[in-house]
Amino acid sequence: MEVPVNYVAVVVAAVSAMVIGFLWYGPLFGKEWRRLMGISLDDMKSMSLSPMQAMGLGTVVALVMAYVFAHVFVFSSTYMQVSGYMAGLSTAFWLWLGFVMTTQIGIVLWEGKPWKLFFLNTAYSLVSLAVMGVIIASWPPVA
Repeated sequence: MEVPVNYVAVVVAAVSAMVIGFLWYGPLFGKEWRRLMGISLDDMKSMSLSPMQAMGLGTVVALVMAYVFAHVFVFSSTYMQVSGYMAGLSTAFWLWLGFVMTTQIGIVLWEGKPWKLFFLNTAYSLVSLAVMGVIIASWPPVA
């Protein structure tokens, strides 16, 4: 069975995740995130990946996430017999709850990071997935 994926919607959804991430971990919550992580701007400059390498890999990850979301959306909207942006938001929420939130909680349970960092990171994931969901659900599928 071939799943109708709108590749333009996938790219737009991936770009939206990158823009949200830039804003979230930059001007909105960047200082707080660094504080909670215990790293400084100087620490970030000495990381193993350059900012361009990290952005490149982040783009690939966002594309994979948007592509998988598009596939899951097709199946979930068919199963739930819903359509439109609410189907995208519903799919985003269930993916976030079942996979993102449950795996990210490990930073508190096993890494000793603060709950505030968990909420900051998982909120970003929820917002990002929700925007992806609206974009993918609102764009007509390719036949």
